Amino acid sequence: MKVSPLTSAGFKLEKILPVDVKRATVVAFFAWVFAVYDFILFGTLLPEIGKHYNWDAATQAEIATFVAIGTAIIAFGIGPLLDRVGRKAALLWTVAGAALCSGLTVLGGAMGQWPLVLIRSLSGLGYAEETVNATYLNELYSAADDPRLNRNKGFIYSLVQGGWPIGALIASGLTALLLPRIGWQGCFIFATFPAIVIFFMTRRLKESPQFLLHKRIKQLREGGQDTDARALASEHRVDYEQHARAGLREAFRGDALRATLVLGGGILLNWSAIQVFSVLGTTVLTRVHNVSFENSLLILVLSNVIGYCGYLSHGWIGDKIGRRNTLAIGWMCGGLAFAGMLLGPSSYAVVVALYSLGLFFLIGPYSAALFFIGESYPTAIRGTGSSIVHAMGPVGAILAGVGVTSMLNHGVDWLHAALWFGALPCFLSGVLIFFAKHVNPERIH
Repeated sequence: MKVSPLTSAGFKLEKILPVDVKRATVVAFFAWVFAVYDFILFGTLLPEIGKHYNWDAATQAEIATFVAIGTAIIAFGIGPLLDRVGRKAALLWTVAGAALCSGLTVLGGAMGQWPLVLIRSLSGLGYAEETVNATYLNELYSAADDPRLNRNKGFIYSLVQGGWPIGALIASGLTALLLPRIGWQGCFIFATFPAIVIFFMTRRLKESPQFLLHKRIKQLREGGQDTDARALASEHRVDYEQHARAGLREAFRGDALRATLVLGGGILLNWSAIQVFSVLGTTVLTRVHNVSFENSLLILVLSNVIGYCGYLSHGWIGDKIGRRNTLAIGWMCGGLAFAGMLLGPSSYAVVVALYSLGLFFLIGPYSAALFFIGESYPTAIRGTGSSIVHAMGPVGAILAGVGVTSMLNHGVDWLHAALWFGALPCFLSGVLIFFAKHVNPERIH
């Protein structure tokens, strides 16, 4: 979308400058890093929390499942908020939610399982930050009207999305460093302070021009100025009728229906693997290959360094061969790598190599996935559609939690539980993405 200084309807859009793009990219990166830090911290410390309150493995898996349910509900609600109040305001909400969740986790554990579940459900705000970042930055990069930026925006966004392995790396590294000194409660309290700083940094960002334009068209239309609304839409070369359609049901109509079903299904399956190999990664490593908890943290640190390289690689490849193909092939390779890790020998070197390779192909493609999801919807429902697809992640985690818990309660070991609810869904998620429609990334309006 090219931004002209003044429209025929007397509406002015402020030009997006390179400094605006850089500031938004940096803030979004740090916001995502510490949202992931809080998100992964809970899964990493769940064995320690369970030990503190005498919760067995099945109880811990059950807690993780109900937390995923709450996360899905809250993350789903961010989409309509994103399309109604704007990208910047939604980012402020998610950053504040992540900080609040970290601080209250200590109190939740002391009050019992259900208060902890309710508090940890607020992590859905931090998880939804992924959708907000992708929607906001995709629109901002396009509005900057920089051909070089548009050609490489997938790779640039991969630097932001790379906050996932960095956040996981920080969670693992600081846990190993701080846990013996300040306990698991102190680790969560520590996590609140960076989020507070980021909240105030976010207040300086500019709103997305695409959202401002959509908002103005909507105001004119609802005010009975249909002619001015159409003129404004025509000047900016956007589909007026498409902008007139908004709301949850529009994500299940026309071309949006295919995107919702295919991408939502792919994310659901893939998050089953994320629940098993990332959120509960320490449990899988300790139970399947008898790795000590301390060594499992070290493996998470090493593998997430590889995972960050995966983000950069898939972001760059997505700009070259298309985000859909990059996403599909990556997830299929990830499923194969995790299957090899589970079924292979308990050699420390082999476990590290295959687990790292699995994370490379499991989380790396999300640098292409989040932009691809946003590109699959028009501005009027970009937040809503993206949030529906994104909310399928916790649903996949829920199904994985239920499946793993059921298998463990029936005497099945962690190896086979992780194989059926981790490696296989990861592979199938890649297969499903091939059914998504190709979109032109240059047409983001």
